[in-house]
Amino acid sequence: MRKRLAVLVAAAMSLVLVAFLVPLAILLQSVTADRAVTAATAKAQSLTSLVATAGTAALRPAVDQLNTTAGHPVTVFLPDGTVLGAPGPRTPGVTLAAAQGSSLTVEGDDGREILVAVQGLPRGTAVVRAFVDRAELTRGLGAAWLVLAGLGVLLLALGVFVADRLARSIVRPVHELAAVSRRLADGDLDARARPGGPGEVRSVAAALNLLAARIRDLVRQEREAVADISHRLRTPLTVLRLDAEALRDPEEADRITGHAESLERQVTALIDQARARDAEPGACDAALLVRERADFWAVLAQDQDRAVTVAIDPGPLPVAVGEPELAACLDALLGNVFAHTPEGTAYAIRLSAAPAGARLEVSDEGPGFDEVPRGESGAGSTGLGLDIARQTARASGGTFSVTRARPHGVRIALELGAALGMP
Repeated sequence: MRKRLAVLVAAAMSLVLVAFLVPLAILLQSVTADRAVTAATAKAQSLTSLVATAGTAALRPAVDQLNTTAGHPVTVFLPDGTVLGAPGPRTPGVTLAAAQGSSLTVEGDDGREILVAVQGLPRGTAVVRAFVDRAELTRGLGAAWLVLAGLGVLLLALGVFVADRLARSIVRPVHELAAVSRRLADGDLDARARPGGPGEVRSVAAALNLLAARIRDLVRQEREAVADISHRLRTPLTVLRLDAEALRDPEEADRITGHAESLERQVTALIDQARARDAEPGACDAALLVRERADFWAVLAQDQDRAVTVAIDPGPLPVAVGEPELAACLDALLGNVFAHTPEGTAYAIRLSAAPAGARLEVSDEGPGFDEVPRGESGAGSTGLGLDIARQTARASGGTFSVTRARPHGVRIALELGAALGMP
């Protein structure tokens, strides 16, 4: 935009300068020629009275003395054919002026003739001729044109400079608005635009600031709502743990209590995550955590006669995901397996090192499904479990994919980004 404004102003000023300077240059050429012609005419007319009254003997020294001065050569053509002064041919213009008895100005290739007719002589009409050559007609014109050209270039440069400053005052606030928008898109909800520039740009800045404030309020309200809902779950969790402790079978009590404590840890992590603002991304050893969660779900898999395959590369495998987030992600995926496949359906967990971090795969031999969009239900699923996994992968800088396994089943793969600063 800045360059376009400068080019537009340069084009407009060029047209104006051409329309102004070209006529002025032509006028200067005409004035320069007229000045030379006027001086030559005055020089020729200064001899008319002497030509009309003096004889040849008295006229000759006067003409010779006039030609000694700097200026245009003067020649006098008398009616008897005598030529006095600067030598020159009897041109057709001289003949015409003598015949008509009138003064003329004749334009030639090499210059301009000023012819003044002197009547009243006994033998006819005499003609006084002053010649102005081409160099005299254009003397000083080149310098004047050069000054005009320099003035035009200077005015054009000044106009482009002023246009560039004006365009910069308009474009700079727009660039600042774009920078603030990018900061908001990156999650910096405290970013604000400084009002500046034209009124329209200031209006956009004010609207962007209002939008940013509204987004921050909505995000805060959502976080508080999630934290409040999560906090409400603690009471039934406490009751569940007390009921588990009251069971007569110690092993069953320990197992139910462990499940309740795990769920309570997830709820606590959810509250902390909801209340956290602009927190740094977490990190954990994926090998250690995936092994722990695989052992946790293996107990339930054994109760349902499910064959489990666990393949985990030797750790540590540091990934840019916090332990609560990765545990919630894996629990959501395994929970889907237990909730949406028949008992006895086998599943597999594979964790392998990847150039950019680690690759986590959860697959089963169930009927399979297509990816369910968040918030939409299909086959008894809301799609929130897959969304948790998707958000976890993207938050670490990785990717998420769902593919159908062969001959049946589904494979969910997460590319988890490497954690910086972890060994």
